[in-house]
Amino acid sequence: MARYNSWQNSQLIPLLESLPVKELTKNRGAFFGSLLETANHLLWGDTMWMSRFDPSVEKPKADISGSAQIHPTVGSWAAERFRMDGKIRYWADSLRQLDMTNELSFYSSVLDRDVRAPLAPSIVHFFNHQTHHRGQIHAMLTAAGQTAPVSDLFLMPEDA
Repeated sequence: MARYNSWQNSQLIPLLESLPVKELTKNRGAFFGSLLETANHLLWGDTMWMSRFDPSVEKPKADISGSAQIHPTVGSWAAERFRMDGKIRYWADSLRQLDMTNELSFYSSVLDRDVRAPLAPSIVHFFNHQTHHRGQIHAMLTAAGQTAPVSDLFLMPEDA
């Protein structure tokens, strides 16, 4: 799933970079509004979860209410998206089956309390969250008359 995430984002980056700012920032009625805001929230969520999974990853400075505005331009978003995808792949490659039996402990600002959760379902949630918001981005791209990238898992290239 880390490889899939990276592949999906590597297809989105040039497509989003090719759009005019007006198209990127137009409110399209999605939960986070625009293409850029949704992409920002997705990156924010990945960063938040990675800070929980890997202590070397710094927690985002913004809370969830500011998650859609973390990068004002698609260029700064794309650079950080590329870096985060590398971190995700490196972390995922380091996981071992025994790690899946661990428990995750973190403070949730959304719930305003400490949370303890099994690691394996937390990882599933992490990747599901990506798929959910990338689906919104695909729908917005299609509605904007763009061709959304292929997302079928079985079509992922071996070298992705």
